[in-house]
Amino acid sequence: MHNSDSQSPSGTPENAAQGASPSAELDTLKAKVAELEASNAELRETVLREKAELENQRRRLHRDLEQARRFANEKLLNDLLPVYDGLERGLSVEAGDVGAVREGMNLTLKELLRIAGNNGLVQVDPVDQPLDPERHHAVSMVEAPGKAPGTVVTVLQKGYVLNDRLLRPALVAVAKDD
Repeated sequence: MHNSDSQSPSGTPENAAQGASPSAELDTLKAKVAELEASNAELRETVLREKAELENQRRRLHRDLEQARRFANEKLLNDLLPVYDGLERGLSVEAGDVGAVREGMNLTLKELLRIAGNNGLVQVDPVDQPLDPERHHAVSMVEAPGKAPGTVVTVLQKGYVLNDRLLRPALVAVAKDD
């Protein structure tokens, strides 16, 4: 039987046929191992650098999120400062015309509603509308000639919706069945 894997046609081992000695082959393998170890060390260093960068990024995002939470109301509160100032000025007036005080309060309320609206807050004032249990809370039923049963007759406390989400339902009185 002829073994072509380990011997060349001349009967010598393959290494010898190629002219490589066992020590040269060992040196080649050692060089290859050293090259692979260096490549492995480089990859390990890259992985550690990337891991550190991801951790730094996570910390930065956490810090930014914390800052955003702490100062999320800054714009709203800054917008409310003129309302606060107006109320203080109104309270500091010792003697005054009731009509002027009322007008000042009305202007302050309009400014407050404008600011709230700019920040997504909408009043729920459902007079003469059918009762909507999703947005209204009926606290009483009253006689209301000429009104359809279940129609809101009186709003005892306005409700509010913030960006399409109910913040507080309107407290209402509704017309009774005849």
